[in-house]
Amino acid sequence: MLSDSRIVLERPSRPVTFTGLMTLYESNYVRLGWLLQDLRDIPAELVSEAPRDLSLHLSLLEQARYTTTFKLTYYFVDADQYVADPDLTIRVYHDARLVEAMSCATRHRHAALKGFATPAGTELRRRWSRNVMLNKWLEYCADAGHRFPAHPRRLT
Repeated sequence: MLSDSRIVLERPSRPVTFTGLMTLYESNYVRLGWLLQDLRDIPAELVSEAPRDLSLHLSLLEQARYTTTFKLTYYFVDADQYVADPDLTIRVYHDARLVEAMSCATRHRHAALKGFATPAGTELRRRWSRNVMLNKWLEYCADAGHRFPAHPRRLT
């Protein structure tokens, strides 16, 4: 007879580990796909409008064979100037099907984002914090109705 106390179920990944981080990057890839149909062919600028949320802005920084890097943000008006927040720099690794939040503004305008400020500590913890924020934000954006408009493929 096999006792339940002898069965050990391993978690596929643990938080704040390299394996957990790669799992988070995979989840980010799926969630970004909810907002943007073609992750390999992004125009220079895209804007998503949702009825109950601010406009979501995507600005292409670099498009290479295996990666695409862009900024994703909201723009707030503060003292007659536009302020980008959360102002994430995001990289898509196409072949691996991963999405990484590479950097984030060091100061956030919105109180809810201040809790995700990149903490001091190991690089792994900093990456974990940024990418948990991206993961939650992508889910929020999808729930709010954000979808970037489909665009025609470029001819090469």
